[in-house]
Amino acid sequence: MATRSLLREKIMIILYQYDLMKSNGLDCDINEIMKDNMEVENDFVKDMVYGVITYQSELDKLADSKMKDWDISRIDKTGASILRLALYELKYTDTPHVVVINEAIELAKKYSDENIRKMINAVLDRVVKEENV
Repeated sequence: MATRSLLREKIMIILYQYDLMKSNGLDCDINEIMKDNMEVENDFVKDMVYGVITYQSELDKLADSKMKDWDISRIDKTGASILRLALYELKYTDTPHVVVINEAIELAKKYSDENIRKMINAVLDRVVKEENV
């Protein structure tokens, strides 16, 4: 059984691939992308992926409102996927804030540069402090 940390990494990769295909005007079936990335079906992965995609415009607005002189469309797609996943998890699940932020930072350390990691940390911090999540 994969740990939640590994599952979040899979979710981030799935969201990244979906975003990349969509932004390049390619047909993308999220179920196919999940199948390609998961050995077995997983409800946590499915719930999180569908949740992020369903609420993406709302999550992006929230992210944008917490950034200074930036918006989520200017972040690399990997960083944006990490941020969207963490924002979704903060707003729509019972996962403790500290866990969500820590997991997002660990993914950012692995997949993004230090500036993106710091931005993700700052945005999540502001959301927790200002949004009553």
